[in-house]
Parts: sequence; C-alpha cells; structure tokens
Amino acid sequence: MATRQTYTVLVPFPTGGGHWSSVGQEFDLLDVEASALHTAGRLELKTPTTQAKKAAAKKAD
Repeated sequence: MATRQTYTVLVPFPTGGGHWSSVGQEFDLLDVEASALHTAGRLELKTPTTQAKKAAAKKAD
C-alpha cells in the first residue's frame, strides 16, 4: 500500500470545485500527488525538524 505524507502549503493552489488551499494548510498526499506542487514550490514536506523551526520562530517573537 502506498504511503501518504503530510505536506504544508507555502503558496495557495486550486484544490478543485472552485476552492483554493490556504497558506499553512496541511494535506496528506501520495508522492505522485505532491510531486508537481512540491517542484513548483507550492508545498513543503512536513517533518519534525520543520515543526521545531516553526516553534523556535514563534518563541523568538
């Protein structure tokens, strides 16, 4: 069975039916589904280090 990974939206994109994603929204996608969006810089793979960086940035503010 294919594994889904969690991605975070960096740049909004159409999700279908006239709806758009928003910055910071998370999607569980297959690699095939995320490939073009990731290459275009619209998605970022969510990893524990990404979460740690965001938490540190919030603390700094």
